[in-house]
Amino acid sequence: MTVIADLPYALKEVSGIETTPNSNLLWMLNDGGNKPHLYGLNEKGKIIKDVSILAKNRDWEDLTSDSQGNIYIGDFGNNDNDSKNLAILIVSENDILTKTKLSPKRIKFSYPEQNKFPPKKNKRHFDCEAFFYFQDSLYLFTKSRSSKKPGKTNLYVLPAKPGTYKAKQIDSFNTCNKKGCWVTSADINASKDKVALLTENQLIILTNFKDNQFFKGTADYYPFDHSSQKESVCFKNDSTVYIADEFRGIDGGNLYEFKIVTP
Repeated sequence: MTVIADLPYALKEVSGIETTPNSNLLWMLNDGGNKPHLYGLNEKGKIIKDVSILAKNRDWEDLTSDSQGNIYIGDFGNNDNDSKNLAILIVSENDILTKTKLSPKRIKFSYPEQNKFPPKKNKRHFDCEAFFYFQDSLYLFTKSRSSKKPGKTNLYVLPAKPGTYKAKQIDSFNTCNKKGCWVTSADINASKDKVALLTENQLIILTNFKDNQFFKGTADYYPFDHSSQKESVCFKNDSTVYIADEFRGIDGGNLYEFKIVTP
């Protein structure tokens, strides 16, 4: 893993990163409790564009985009598994590039399997920090808050258009069985044949899947050689991903390139 930039302090709690086909900027956002801003940076870590999104940053956790230039903000962090205000915000990249403030469209959703807020501790699988756009839908990867299943992630799908929905669970996967296994970000490459799942201790690349059966293919594991709060991943190209981690005292707060090699 190679450090390519020191992120500005304005992104000390970076929680999402995304590239788009219509811009050479790296779009980033902060975790909940920070300003509801979307930042466009160059590869040197300089903020080129700063846009205020007219919505509360309840718990922004990841970014994704579609080929039409729409950018989706995942306001679905749910540490305590007690939120009834899960949402995904939609803005157009053209508006972001030309305006400094804008109002988003909104997707509201819930998990039909959840009927208690919060559920019992061993059933807290309704936190989420990772998603991406694929074939007109949004795919969400949950983060387990159960100590007995720290690496469990459930895959849900939602329509990628404004409205109110119940997320549909289509699969589950186990990243590992120890601390640091939470899925904190996800992305799919431009060719739609590689999926990246980020955890604090490793990157998982999924390949050889059909349609949206991402977990039915091949999983390759890339352990990291250092520990930090890694929160954001996106593909630069088929062999390289960008990764960003949160600033914690003297550690983190960096933008990295990470090389992957898959068959």
